[in-house]
Amino acid sequence: MTSIEHPDGLCLRRLGPKNLPAVRATLLEVYTEVYRDVLDEPFTSLAEFDRRLSGYAAAPGWECVLGIDGDQAVGYAFGYALQPGAGWWRGLLAPVPPCDLEETGHRTFAVNEIMVREPWRGSTVARRIHDHLVSGRSEQRVTLLVEQTHPKVRRRYEEWGYTWLGSIRPDVPYAPVLDAMLRNLGPWPSTPHR
Repeated sequence: MTSIEHPDGLCLRRLGPKNLPAVRATLLEVYTEVYRDVLDEPFTSLAEFDRRLSGYAAAPGWECVLGIDGDQAVGYAFGYALQPGAGWWRGLLAPVPPCDLEETGHRTFAVNEIMVREPWRGSTVARRIHDHLVSGRSEQRVTLLVEQTHPKVRRRYEEWGYTWLGSIRPDVPYAPVLDAMLRNLGPWPSTPHR
């Protein structure tokens, strides 16, 4: 586990799979708060998220960045490296050039979750957590999925340099239709820090 502390007090902790037992309760607590209005839905239930979290953390290259302000966890992001034959791209609803979907285990970092508690939304916290997560990664590009019912979130990701690849319905029970977004790794648009 490594940490970076910013002058405004935000501490960013980079965690690996071995750290998950120590922070799992914190991740579930933040998830419960962020998704409190949809916890009774099958895809977003706490039990389903906890199950997915275990699967994600077992994947090669899994990392998590936890943002902490004082003694309060304010949000986090995590992801893993897509392996050959990864199921990430299954469920695309329109053809995409096959070369865009080829995975080597070192080509694409998939961001599974980015979430920030209410008091810190609208600030730069989500962007800073995200940028810290993908900084220093050896992959060529990064991908994430965003619900089509959240156009403001999609626009935010576009501001961060992501582009739309296609619509996708993941091959998991009750999954909504999502927008698959992709961005080459390299210099990122500048991040204003408050």
